[in-house]
Amino acid sequence: MPTPTPDKRTQFSIWYFVGVLLLLFLLPDWLSTQPQTIRYSEFRTLALSGELQDVTVAAEEVKASVPRNQLSPFLTSDELSRLRSSEGDLVNIRAIRVDDPDLVPLLEEAGVDYTGVRENTWLTSLLSWLLPFGLLVLLWSFLLRRMGGMGGGGGSMMSIGKSKAKVYMEKDTKVTFDDVAGVDEAKAELQEVVDFLRDPETYSRLGAHIPKGVLLVGPPGTGKTLMARAVAGQAGVPFLSISGSEFVEMFVGVGAARVRDLFNQARSMAPAIIFIDELDALGRARGANPMMANDEKEQTLNQLLVELDGFDPSSGLILLAATNRPEILDQALLRAGRFDRQVLVDRPDRIGRAQILKVHIRKIKLDADTDLDHIAALTPGFTGADLANLVNEAALLATRRNADVVTLDDFNAAIERIVAGLEKKNRILSEKERRTVAYHELGHALVAMSLEGVDPVQKVSIIPRGISALGYTLQRPTEDRFLLSEQELRNRMTVLLGGRAAESLVFKATSTGAADDLEKATDIARDMVTRFGMIPALGQVTYEKAGQTHLQQRWLDSSRQYSEATAEAIDQAIRELIDQAFNQATAILESHRETLESGAHKLLEVEVLSGDALKKLLGQESQKGA
Repeated sequence: MPTPTPDKRTQFSIWYFVGVLLLLFLLPDWLSTQPQTIRYSEFRTLALSGELQDVTVAAEEVKASVPRNQLSPFLTSDELSRLRSSEGDLVNIRAIRVDDPDLVPLLEEAGVDYTGVRENTWLTSLLSWLLPFGLLVLLWSFLLRRMGGMGGGGGSMMSIGKSKAKVYMEKDTKVTFDDVAGVDEAKAELQEVVDFLRDPETYSRLGAHIPKGVLLVGPPGTGKTLMARAVAGQAGVPFLSISGSEFVEMFVGVGAARVRDLFNQARSMAPAIIFIDELDALGRARGANPMMANDEKEQTLNQLLVELDGFDPSSGLILLAATNRPEILDQALLRAGRFDRQVLVDRPDRIGRAQILKVHIRKIKLDADTDLDHIAALTPGFTGADLANLVNEAALLATRRNADVVTLDDFNAAIERIVAGLEKKNRILSEKERRTVAYHELGHALVAMSLEGVDPVQKVSIIPRGISALGYTLQRPTEDRFLLSEQELRNRMTVLLGGRAAESLVFKATSTGAADDLEKATDIARDMVTRFGMIPALGQVTYEKAGQTHLQQRWLDSSRQYSEATAEAIDQAIRELIDQAFNQATAILESHRETLESGAHKLLEVEVLSGDALKKLLGQESQKGA
């Protein structure tokens, strides 16, 4: 398909601006030849010679034309070379007139023709100011039209306060609840909005009214925007979509004007839905610190609050908004009567992931034997966007191998690529580093397969992946977990330290490869001590508060509310937990030292071992059979 050619009328080049400036500077030279100014005495001498032509006598000056060679006594050779001739070899000259009553008789005596000129100095001065100013005004209006056209707006200064919302009519939305899966609770909450837009009399019969605003809250990629469009498509009403960052720009007052225009535009289309994406860009809490204030944003937020108070809930106008940072929104925005309802659009569970996969596989050719429930079980924590990306990656992998359908192996490879990163086959490791990585990763796998309640090992590889991973042990849970016991947390720390324990056991030394493992194990130990109350010596007390947003950003409260002695006890308890986990991992590997050696040699040979191969290698299947 050919690439569409951009409209030349909307293109703008800085050379337009440069060209106009050059025109302003060069226009006087193009319109007339500038006369050479000489002394009045020199002008009289030339008049006596009779060589002057086209003499004009004005109140302030006298002008004439004279052959170039007649000026040689009065001008240098460089000045003569710069003079521009008007006709033939004639050069224009002028002189400031003095009170000389003998000038006219002198010209008549020399036989020179002359004329008088009445000067209009005020008009000339006025034009000298108005002409450049007029050209600049024309240039400015031209720039506004061009830049307005490129921005897709009205193309003039008057359109700067207009809303930039994209309007989707009911036939253009093309999304319904059938296209949204895995969030049944959110769909049920929003079904009331759809029913109200279709039949508002049903709710007004008993005096009820639909919420003015519905705030969709959840992590990125869970389908908040898709859900809002599905509400509009399901109800069959116009959908006005805008981002919270599109209200405020460089001009003061534009944000409030765009809010007013947005609601006026929606009222003219009612029943309709207004959707503001990334509401936190507009509705951030107003602070008491004047140094951190932003008057323009606060004006825009205040106008939004006024509009939410101003429209009638029975008018068929509903405001939907989405954010993944509800904790920073202004409380005035969240109070009853504005955003009355908050709907959580969370990460789907296993059943929800299977439903989402069924929606996305409509566009690909899938092998009939592919078990979507199995794929859903391997992808805990994946959002709708992650699953859409997974399906696309699997289809791309199948295309690369010229397959006719997408199989389960393609999905497994796609999961591995998303979780662990892209293979870096061009990253060459030395033989010593390969041995270190092999023992390290097999240490993780061996410890994980020896403990209860640990996520099963799917694969062990010493092929570098991603940015910094020189190898990896892929563990995927088979079910969603919401609670973890103390023993399960201890086992997780033991698995994390299995790689460091293997290095220490085999090489009697450690490397930097365990840095990430140590960080994760320390975080678990710190949470067990300071947040979960799992250390009897410290009591059933929480010493630190941790917050977590939908962006998966976690932080600890920096204000410490315990003594130095307690801080020392906390540090000691964390070290003891880490030491216990490390000692347990070392003991497991010592009891399976022969398996560790044989498994490491096998891994160095084939580079990748599957979970089934590990089970056979460790002899666990034969033990269960016995």
